[in-house]
Amino acid sequence: MARTAVADVMTRKVIYLPGDTMLDEAAQVMRDQAIGDVVVTNGPTMAGLVTDRDIVVRAIAAGLPPHATTLASIASVELMMVEQTATVEEAVQAMRERGVRRLLVCDADRNVVGIMSLSDAALLPTSAPVGA
Repeated sequence: MARTAVADVMTRKVIYLPGDTMLDEAAQVMRDQAIGDVVVTNGPTMAGLVTDRDIVVRAIAAGLPPHATTLASIASVELMMVEQTATVEEAVQAMRERGVRRLLVCDADRNVVGIMSLSDAALLPTSAPVGA
């Protein structure tokens, strides 16, 4: 991986949904916005993160009804942030250390400006041609 900044690979579209949003509604938002995660809020506070995978693994596979299960009930509440000027390598290392697949990305004032996933890092072009 080249010394690429997180800002160059992150997804800038961040969707916030209240914790009392039902999973079926959240899934529809994810589909309509072509995203795989939403930030869960409790009033003005960020309270967690829910991914499309969380909906499947933590709710559907457990038999929870998506029309009656809230985002707050399945959200990952440990929110990790990385500054947008950090390198992708630094962000991936932080993900490995904490066992997470996504990081909130903030600016120097700690305002959320995006989300970086492992798949964002995986889509980086390699610096050397294959077979070189």
